[in-house]
Amino acid sequence: MFEEVDVVVIDDDENRCHDTRVILDFLGENTVSYSSSEWTKLVREFDDGNATQSVKVLIFGNNGSEPLESRLNEAQQWDRSCPIVLVGDKDISDSDIEAVEDIDLRHKVISCLEFPPSYNTFMDTLHRAQLYREQYAINSGRAQQRDVQLFRSLVGASRELKKVREMMAQVADKDITVLITGESGTGKEVVARTLHYNSNRRDMPFVPVNCGAIPRELLESELFGHEKGAFTGAVTTRAGRFEMAQGGTLFLDEIGDMPLDMQVKILRVLQERTFERVGGNKTIKTDVRILTATHRNLENMIADNSFREDLYYRLNVFPIEMPALRDRVEDIPLLLNELITRMENEKRGSIRFNSAAIMSLCQHEWAGNVRELANLVERMAIIHPYGVVGVQELPKKFRHVDESEADLVMPESSKDGVSSGSAIDEAAMLPLNGIDLKEYLTTLERSLIEQALEDSMWVVARAADKLQIRRTTLVEKMRKYDLQRK
Repeated sequence: MFEEVDVVVIDDDENRCHDTRVILDFLGENTVSYSSSEWTKLVREFDDGNATQSVKVLIFGNNGSEPLESRLNEAQQWDRSCPIVLVGDKDISDSDIEAVEDIDLRHKVISCLEFPPSYNTFMDTLHRAQLYREQYAINSGRAQQRDVQLFRSLVGASRELKKVREMMAQVADKDITVLITGESGTGKEVVARTLHYNSNRRDMPFVPVNCGAIPRELLESELFGHEKGAFTGAVTTRAGRFEMAQGGTLFLDEIGDMPLDMQVKILRVLQERTFERVGGNKTIKTDVRILTATHRNLENMIADNSFREDLYYRLNVFPIEMPALRDRVEDIPLLLNELITRMENEKRGSIRFNSAAIMSLCQHEWAGNVRELANLVERMAIIHPYGVVGVQELPKKFRHVDESEADLVMPESSKDGVSSGSAIDEAAMLPLNGIDLKEYLTTLERSLIEQALEDSMWVVARAADKLQIRRTTLVEKMRKYDLQRK
């Protein structure tokens, strides 16, 4: 009965119940709803453990007609591992929760939302519900692999990035060391932060340290702290990054730039989980998960005796390699959309790129990878605020289409003679040496469909509205291009 359900909504307010379901459907969650009487009857028919283990969360409408503790007891009877969200037209008071005598029942309520909740609030609540279920599974010995879709902050649909997401899903809740490799600007710190946010340590600190940015004579003090008077200028006792990250995650970026003498001390911490502050003799125990990253080839550094082999094998328990942007150019349209959307949400301006400019960007080498692309978007938004960027507006080094082809640009208009104002394409360009039109249109259509689906959280009806085509047409095109939500 519940095998394909993600969320169960229980609410006697029909309008609010309907609106809640609409929001959840838009977010791609499979949802069922019940009135209070229907829910009570259902609970009586099921014993704990017979309810589905796929339901992420129970959402109760707060009607004020039934004691909260009674409602929570029903949820506990139905499924002990399922978290609860309370939704009401007014904020639910903390005193209402505190009035519940059973502490375990109180802890099941992970969020109290005023209706209608914002998109970000609802997304965050659903994510917290997923973490609650997984933590319960770990504590009860029923842990399962995380859903790859948790890692939506890494934008792209390329095979290379999907592989990275899958590897992250396997290791996020494992308390082991991860070595993230890849060129500068590929998003190694994004991977580290995402691993921390989706780990059991997410409520504790995430402390990043760039080992290449700190002078070698200060690195030991920065990592381990120092006692008062340990050296000139040490006027007070100071905790280091290991102590600051206690219980959480320490991210050692550019570990390949760490001096050899410090590598020995890091190795000792990894082996013994203890350290001493500079100038101190008190042994301090540490409980941190260490994530490391580097753009260097550590194996070559081992051969050159500039990196310790024993430390390398301690760090390289689970390697994740971030692909260069030039190896996943099909993600550039999605990345542009994400960067522009983020910029607009932060009210820092806006910009659009036509298809010719995007084609030119896809031919760039991107030595700075995603960071270079982000810098370009911000620069274009300053130079051409709220404008449409073509090849001629791009900085010279990004122009990989012959300048003479700009004369062939012809703006498209909608049927009523007004420019369509598309966010992706307001002009078409014909290369000087011609083009395989069929292949170009196929690639462009597939890319636009993928973007619409990603933007709509893979809700087909929503994506069809964005593309201004019928839902059945979009379904056929998804079959044609083998597009499906993973």
